[in-house]
Amino acid sequence: MMSDTPKLNFDTRWNYTAAPEDKSQVDLKETYGHYINGAFVIPEGADFMNTVNPANGEHLAQVAIATRTEVNAAVDAARQAFPLWSAMSGEVRGRYLFRLARQIQERARELSVLESLDGGKPIRESRDIDVPLVAQHFFYHAGWADKIDLIAPKWKSIGVVGQIIPWNFPLLMAAWKLAPALACGNTVVLKPAETTPLTAMLLAEIIDDCEFPPGVINIVQGPGNVGAEIVRHPEIQKIAFTGSTAVGKNIQEAIAGTGKKLTLELGGKGANIVFEDAALDQAVEGIVNGIFFNQGHVCCAGSRLLVQESVYDKVLRKLKDRLATLIVGDPLDKNTDVGAINSRAQLDRIQFYIDKGLEEGGEIWSAPCDLPKKGNWLAPTLFTEVSQSHQIVKEEIFGPVLTIQSFRTIDEAIEKANNTPYGLSAGIWTQKGAKIFEVSQKLRAGVIWANTFNKFDAASPFGGYKESGYGREGGLQGIFEYLSME
Repeated sequence: MMSDTPKLNFDTRWNYTAAPEDKSQVDLKETYGHYINGAFVIPEGADFMNTVNPANGEHLAQVAIATRTEVNAAVDAARQAFPLWSAMSGEVRGRYLFRLARQIQERARELSVLESLDGGKPIRESRDIDVPLVAQHFFYHAGWADKIDLIAPKWKSIGVVGQIIPWNFPLLMAAWKLAPALACGNTVVLKPAETTPLTAMLLAEIIDDCEFPPGVINIVQGPGNVGAEIVRHPEIQKIAFTGSTAVGKNIQEAIAGTGKKLTLELGGKGANIVFEDAALDQAVEGIVNGIFFNQGHVCCAGSRLLVQESVYDKVLRKLKDRLATLIVGDPLDKNTDVGAINSRAQLDRIQFYIDKGLEEGGEIWSAPCDLPKKGNWLAPTLFTEVSQSHQIVKEEIFGPVLTIQSFRTIDEAIEKANNTPYGLSAGIWTQKGAKIFEVSQKLRAGVIWANTFNKFDAASPFGGYKESGYGREGGLQGIFEYLSME
């Protein structure tokens, strides 16, 4: 008997109604300056840099550029505040950090919207990952503040710490740096990246509301030369830097022989290894998260995919199917999966490596999507038919570009994974615990995930080695980076 039930045809691509976050959540000022000695400062006669929305090129605000005068003032304020702050009991310092963490939670929506406006990342990432982790780092280190004397009885605060942060996670990197430094009794001079200065100034407003003692936290704005002034300042006892390997080497050279303590969290070219016994659908989700999270603007991104030969074709097909469903577009739209490239300069850099990959014989595949006409955009991109010698495989691209290679044996996978000057991250996908232990022991990476990728926690130390830097951020290990032996 024939059924009268109509046959339904389902479209594999969903059409979502736009769901933009409200820009009015942010009260943008026309001009921003610096936060020095508990006051907001816009120097007379200052030069300014413009910050723009990378999603559409619209002007957001102008920000004063610090000179040596402002850097000296910030360092002097931090130096004068240090005796008071370091002499406070850990319990009292912890109260300040707890209060800051709670205020960040209270203003989470505002911080999330501004982070996406200024940096181009999807609001779902700012809202659900960045800002909650920011609060978590301050909560976590607030809990450690009154226990420093117990875990490190022969250690003491360092003094004035210079901290230079990148543009890919502006607010989160500020929290990674500030929270342990303050918990340990140090005072800080922080410099945000020139393309993403705005959430640092909103954080300064929150810090001011929390009534931190003047000079404990100072924020100066500007390009790389301002960071160089901080690095070379004789009254700064420690430098903490997150950014490119090239700049990290320059910093290391600049402070050689000065006795300054240093932590460097630098570039990466992480290998994401998929074995034939992995849960492939789960692995594909991990691959996507590993490289396309934050548009690939992640130093620990899984930018080199290594797939066992027997499942290579299946993984590639599943990966392309999954990428075809990603939504690329307005970072403030809650549906968006992949936002805007942070700057025109970074987009040009990524395009340079794509062109190189094609010149060297690689095969390119880009996710089918309609890119906005204005702003800095690139579709999620795959490169196959590449080898270890290809520039696109060897060098950090820092964008939504994934290279894919196959391997036959565990030893071949490990050899390919380790064939890089970097050593920041790696991922392993397999259902066998014994294989996870075997491979992870042989991978030369500071952070190794198993059956997941890009998972972070304030209690877990993060960092690399080789040309990915040294020192750890987060966890108990990160506490000791902000202490010195008596």
